[in-house]
Order: sequence, then structure tokens, then C-alpha cells
Amino acid sequence: MKLVYFDHNATTPVHPEIKNAMLPFLGEAFGNPSSSHQPARGARMAVEKARGQVAALINAEPDEIVFTSGGTEGDNHAIKGVLFNFLRHGHQWHGHQWRGGQWRGGHAITTAVEHPAVLESFMFMKKFFGFETTCLPVDGSGMPDPDDLKKAIRADTVLVSIMTANNETGNIFPVREMARTAHEHGILFHTDAVQMTGKLPIDVKDLGVDLLTASGHKFNAPKGAGFQFIRKGTAAEALFSGGHQERGFRAGTENVPGIAALGMACELARTGMKEKMEHIRPLRDRLEEGILGSVSETVLNGHGKNRVYNTCNISFRYIEAEALLQMLDMRGICVSTGSACSSETAEPSHVLQAMGLSPVCSRGAVRFSLGLGNTAEEVDYCLYVLPPLVRRLQEMSPLFPAK
Repeated sequence: MKLVYFDHNATTPVHPEIKNAMLPFLGEAFGNPSSSHQPARGARMAVEKARGQVAALINAEPDEIVFTSGGTEGDNHAIKGVLFNFLRHGHQWHGHQWRGGQWRGGHAITTAVEHPAVLESFMFMKKFFGFETTCLPVDGSGMPDPDDLKKAIRADTVLVSIMTANNETGNIFPVREMARTAHEHGILFHTDAVQMTGKLPIDVKDLGVDLLTASGHKFNAPKGAGFQFIRKGTAAEALFSGGHQERGFRAGTENVPGIAALGMACELARTGMKEKMEHIRPLRDRLEEGILGSVSETVLNGHGKNRVYNTCNISFRYIEAEALLQMLDMRGICVSTGSACSSETAEPSHVLQAMGLSPVCSRGAVRFSLGLGNTAEEVDYCLYVLPPLVRRLQEMSPLFPAK
């Protein structure tokens, strides 16, 4: 049975050129970049080459790139690192006081639809250090209002963290405008760009962000390799202790094979981004229009136009999405109900809840996310298989209007 993979927002297959870039460092080029002999120098050169490739993708300086294990680590470091630095140096200027056995005061802002790595990092800082966090709402299409950020800023606001593109809906957020608002008040700005990097152009100088997180396995690199942009002069504490790698921001021996692969992924993304978009967008539109046109009781979740070109999130009313996923999987079609990091929970998507979707819609929401390997034939196969499955599930529901 042919496998039709429409879950590229969860992870992507490793591109052959990217795989080849990492293979030498799994064999003869095995040196530790922190040593000083010949094998080490080769490994160090590979790491620095990749740092330049990453920097070129987002228009940063090479010494502003810190390699990580991926998006979750990057989000944790951006948020906790900045807030720990505030605890260490800045609380005397923001009314931070020791009360009730912990620091009290200090404030951060994010949105209600961020990745759990962001939301739970703020929850951690609330639990152990008393930081308060304001979660900005989104409208029915899943978009935040930049004016809400202006209203939420307080005298003790330390950090704003707002994603570049949402992992469930694909919505592209007004990061440039919101970063400008934060900077007008002297506040640092972080963006989780995991779902944007490698798909659409990112220019950190134009966006004006202070910190940015990305993960290689979202754009055809292997899992376990990501990067963080930390603008020069941005103060953040390291989360790991034990070494001086990555300018002191991330202790531990570098993942040289993963970093070399990540660098090649950034190079291929930078030079092939237009072709990638021109291949995937028509397939996404064909799939989306075909589903909405042939299946009753459907609704598109997310902004109609301001989305990453590979993503569509559709609610099939009166069905359970998990049941549809299993039926599609049996026919070789791989899709998702949302974030892969939350797929084992029975809770409805926090993104769709924040958008105000009814339980009938949120329980039946399916995310289709396409990538380079997909074809028109695969889209047509999905459009052939999907409608009767949805109809069968709807007819089993006592709530379905046809009953």
C-alpha cells in the first residue's frame, strides 16, 4: 500500500542531500569540536560552516546562532534564559520583591495559541518564581490583535513571546508589528518560528526580534538538531552547565552530524524556497477546495489567506477526528489532529478552544500539512477515499442533522 504523508508539520522525511551531509561525521570525521587535534578541527570547521548557512537563511550574523536539540529546547531557553537573567540582574528596577518564599513581580506576554513548549515554560516560571503571564486572545480565525499587546504591557513586563506561524492552523502572525510595540517599551521579543523556518523567508533584522527558535526536522533535516537566534547584546542565562560551547549559551558536546545536516537543510531551503512554495501551494489548495466542496458539514479553521502555504485545518462536524485518522491510516493516508506533541492527550486542541470553536467542530478537526514529496495523484487519492469515510462516521452520530 502506498503511503500518502500529509503530516509535514509534525516532522518531515530527511532529504537525500541532507542525509549525505551528515554521513562523514558518523564515520571517519568523528572528532570532538572542543578538542585541538586534526579530527577536532574538521568537526569544528563543519559546525562553523553550518552556523554560516543558518545565519544566511534568516539574515543574521553567524555569532548570533546557537545550536540546540530543537524547538522545545529553544523555546525553553529563550523564555527561561531571559527571565532567569531578569531574576539575577533586573528585579531591582522592576519592583521585583521576595515575598512568601519566592520572587514576586515580573510579567510576560504571550498568546493563548502558542506551542506547549512556550506555554508550559511560562507556567514553570509562574510556579517556581512568581512570574505572571498574560495570554493574549485570538479571534475566530485564530489571529491575535496587535492592539491587545499594547493594552497588556505593564511597567514590569520583561518579555513578549509570540509565534511566527501557528502549528495547527498555519496562521502567520503580525510579529513585525508586535515586536516593534515591545521595543517601544524596552521589552525583549521572542518568536517561535518552528513552523515558518524553511518554508517562507525570515529576516530577523526586518522582523526586529531579539530571539528566534527553529527546528531542523520541520524542513527535512534529522530530528535532534535545531537553532536559536540570539541578537547580540541580548542577555540570557544558560540552562545547561558544564562547558563553554555555543558562546556559553549551551553547554555540551555539539551534535556535529545533526548540525552539518541542519546547515545543509538551511542552504537548500534558502536556494529552493520559491520552487518549494510553487510546488506545494497548488496541491494544498487542490486538497482544501476538494474537501470543502465534496464533504458536507465542513469548516476551514484558520485565516483564509494569511497562512503558511502547506497547511489546512478542517473540521468535520459530527465525527471524532481520531476515528477518521485511524480509518485514513488503514488506507495509507497520514494526517494529524493538531500538534504532534499533544497527540497522546484526550483534551481538545487548546488552539481551537481559544478560537471559540464549538465541541462539535473541535472534536472533528483534522490538520493536513503537505511537503515536497507530495503529488497531485496523492491529493486525488485522498479526495477519493476521504468523503465516504466522513459520511459513514457522520451517519453514526446521533447529532448528525440527516437523522
